[in-house]
This record gives sequence, structure tokens and C-alpha cells, in this order.
Amino acid sequence: MAENMKETTILHNSVEMPKFGLGVYKVEDGLRVEETVKSALQIGYRSIDTASFYDNEEGVGKAIKASGVPREELFITTKVWNTEQGYDSTLKAFDESMKKLELDYLDLYLIHWPVKDTYLETWRALETLYREGRVRAIGVSNFKIEHLNDLLMNAKEKPAVNQVELHPHLTQLELRQFCKTQNIKVEAWSPLARGRILNEPLLTEIALSHGKTPAQIILRWHLQNDIIIIPKSVTPARLKENSEIFDFHLNQDEIEKINQMNKNQRYGSDPDSFDFS
Repeated sequence: MAENMKETTILHNSVEMPKFGLGVYKVEDGLRVEETVKSALQIGYRSIDTASFYDNEEGVGKAIKASGVPREELFITTKVWNTEQGYDSTLKAFDESMKKLELDYLDLYLIHWPVKDTYLETWRALETLYREGRVRAIGVSNFKIEHLNDLLMNAKEKPAVNQVELHPHLTQLELRQFCKTQNIKVEAWSPLARGRILNEPLLTEIALSHGKTPAQIILRWHLQNDIIIIPKSVTPARLKENSEIFDFHLNQDEIEKINQMNKNQRYGSDPDSFDFS
């Protein structure tokens, strides 16, 4: 296993979180997700990101168990879904997730979406889990600045992580700067923009100059912008390719050019217009 795949970032509560991991959104439960997670762990991945909504926590748990990797080397994230939010129902959802994952504790628990009128109570449940030591860190997903401000005014604990859609077509600069001032780490879901930007001429050109692929260039751009990434793949060769981003650096000019690709374009849902039902 490449030592540099162990690169971590320090959350505001001193917990170390890998900068790079595997997201398993839309990876079918059962053999498909089990084989995917096992392959990733064999390659050297140590961070796995799932959610109750993905309906594959059970397979993730089986793969972790079968891998033989010591639990303390792993960083496991899951999320509470919109219909499970609220204080009591979040605690119940957490117990259900832990049962499926077959884990004694979780590394990071996130609120999946900022469900209006509910996320503050949900956050209170996450604070309880954190205080009880059942979760090493708590955070949010898909929260905009206004949601974070509301949470910060009402919370006892500050979110450690905000996981959002982020890629060169949606650089989220204002949100990233806000999170930086609050010492909240930003994590990108869909860091490759669901593959829609892999044929951009600029990325192809930069990739050729480094002997890398456009996907590797995008992932490297994230890391050099201090963004945690969890690219998804179910193919062992692609899992390996995505991980081979620690042996080169983009120069400042290349980073600036990729920054300028921003179009404020989402390929996923907007938290402001998301159907929470």
C-alpha cells in the first residue's frame, strides 16, 4: 500500500480523516458493493463513505469484516436520510445503520440534506451521539452558508465536515471560504462531475503534460485545494487509477486555469429546490 494514500487532514476536534476515500452511492448492495469495497481496501483505500439512503450499508459492513483490515485503520462515514430526521428518529436511524454496518462506533455521521424545520433537531441527536462517544466526528452534507449560519447559532458542537457537490464546473469558492473561517472541512461528492468534464480540452492538455488521465488531474486539483474527495467507481482498474494521484503536483498556473472552468453548474440536486419528502 502506498504510504501517501494515508494522507490525512485534521478535523477541528483533532480527529484525523483521510483526504481520499471511496464513495458508494448507487453501488448495488450485496456482492457488487462487497467486491467494490474489498477491492478498494486491498488497493489501500481506508475511507469509505455510505449512507442509509444508498441501501448498501450491510454490504459495506460485510466487506469491512472480510477485509481483515484493523478497524482502527479505517474511517467509515454514513448519513441520516431526510425521512429519518428529527431527534428520536435520528437516534433510531443511527442504531439501524450501525447494526447493518456491524460496527461498534462510527468515524463520521452526517445529516444528508438540510431538511427545513428538522435539521436543528437532527443535529441535536448527532451531538448526543458525539458526546456518548458513539461517533468520532459529526458533520453535514449539502449545507449552504445560510444553513451553516443557522446551525452555528443554535449548536453546541460545530460541524467538522460539510460534504457538498464540488468539481471544476462548481467550485463553491464562497462556501469553501466560509467553511475555512469556521474550521469546517469541505468534502466533495461527485468530484469528477459524474464524468461530464473528462473530455474538456484543458484537462486533456494538463493530463498529457503530467502523463496522467483527466480524472487524475481533477482529483489532484481537489487535493491541492484542500478538499477531501470520495470518487466512486466499481471497477478495480479505475479504483486504482483514482488512487494514483499522490506522485505528482499541479503548478499554480494549472490550478488557476482549472479554477477558471467554474460555471456554477450543478449536475446533482440543489439544496434550495430539493424534494425532501
